Amino acid sequence: MELVKQRLRLLCLIILASLAADRSNGQADTAEAIENRVLYTVIEGPIGPATVHHVSRVIEQSRNQNTAAVVFQLNTPGGLADAMREIISEILLAPVPVITYVAPPGAHAASAGTYILYASHIAAMAPGTNLGAATPVAIGGLPDGLPGQPPDSTDEKNGEANGDASDDPLAPKDAMSAKATNDAAALIRSLAELHGRNADWAESAVRQAESLSAAQALELNVIDLMASDLTALLRDVDGRSVMMGEARITLEISDLPVERIEMGTVTRILSILSNPNVALVLMMLGVYGLIFEFWNPGAIVPGVVGAICLTLGLYALNQLPLDYAGLALIGLGVAFLVAEAFSPSFGVLGLGGIVAFSLGAAMLVDTDVEAYRVSWWLIGVLALVSASILAVLLGYTIRTYRRAPVSGANRMLGAKARVLDWSGGAGFVWVEGERWQARGLTDLRPGQMVYVLGINGLTLRVGSSTGKKSEAREGVR
Repeated sequence: MELVKQRLRLLCLIILASLAADRSNGQADTAEAIENRVLYTVIEGPIGPATVHHVSRVIEQSRNQNTAAVVFQLNTPGGLADAMREIISEILLAPVPVITYVAPPGAHAASAGTYILYASHIAAMAPGTNLGAATPVAIGGLPDGLPGQPPDSTDEKNGEANGDASDDPLAPKDAMSAKATNDAAALIRSLAELHGRNADWAESAVRQAESLSAAQALELNVIDLMASDLTALLRDVDGRSVMMGEARITLEISDLPVERIEMGTVTRILSILSNPNVALVLMMLGVYGLIFEFWNPGAIVPGVVGAICLTLGLYALNQLPLDYAGLALIGLGVAFLVAEAFSPSFGVLGLGGIVAFSLGAAMLVDTDVEAYRVSWWLIGVLALVSASILAVLLGYTIRTYRRAPVSGANRMLGAKARVLDWSGGAGFVWVEGERWQARGLTDLRPGQMVYVLGINGLTLRVGSSTGKKSEAREGVR
């Protein structure tokens, strides 16, 4: 019996050891499989908070999976400076080489895209693409030194510091513009020097808004290579060495599988909410919902929908570069519109609210990226909708003001009554389905129709049916 127990124990130990070995082998195989792959994702449209979230997620995944490389396929007109700098920081701190590939043909890496391309360990472009035009834009204004703008002749110091830049139509026009331009030029030059690329052209892309085709960029050492597609890119990158911190790494990725990472649900929602037009619509839906809820307490649905839309709208606005004067004007306009629903201003507050809202919406978003600007069509539509709602409220208010009372003692003034019995100027009448004591003329007789001219306590004062109805305006005593 003891021998059987020993054999069973030995068998159990063998089984457990086999399972542990299989598990460790499986983990090793999984780790090796994860390590030997390239992460690939597409970045399209303006650079904003949603792009930062997506880039951070991809690089974090490469960190957790010990990936061989990350490829960003880029096609952007530019974007927000803060978002661009966050992406650059993510790329520079990435645990694996980052390859930025401007594609497909016809794509571009303009403005913020140029900085991201320069920050990458490998910069590549497809034929028929371009990059550049990285000049920063003054807040709320046009691009610094837009062609055709006269130089500021009073800014002699800036002109001397930039080599008589006063003759350059692209030279900064004031101290703030000069600071922004110099800071951007220093950033892109440092990125170029970090990866051994053409720093002089990078600075000219900032100061003179220069652009290059893919072929010109390769010739001037702005990018590392040209590739027609992703397969060609991985093949041409294979064997190149890049600096990762203090170490130099040789890329061997041509035969590795490529894992494509799509934009996640949260990122898509952020991308939608980062549209200022959507944010503005959500804000107004929230305001209208709350107005209707206060106007008709207990409806619940307008209040719930309005609260949700208002919360999402405020969050979306927090993701955008705001002009706080514009935001304040929108808030003032909304307050006036709400006040119009509760105060008898007969449209004065409402019209003021529409004007303040329209001006604030036009000033709301402060950026040079067209995709982040509020559409004038949307501003006009929202102003028209607000004016329509205001007209409906005014019409309802005026009709209510002119309508006869429907409750209380005043409701009975001017009502018709039928005499039930009468004697010596007093008796009883039938009015509004009730029997009332009444006083009035002495010559009334039962069955005669009279008007209610006033109320004194529980006694009606009535007049002849031939009397004018306007006599009822004497009121209640």
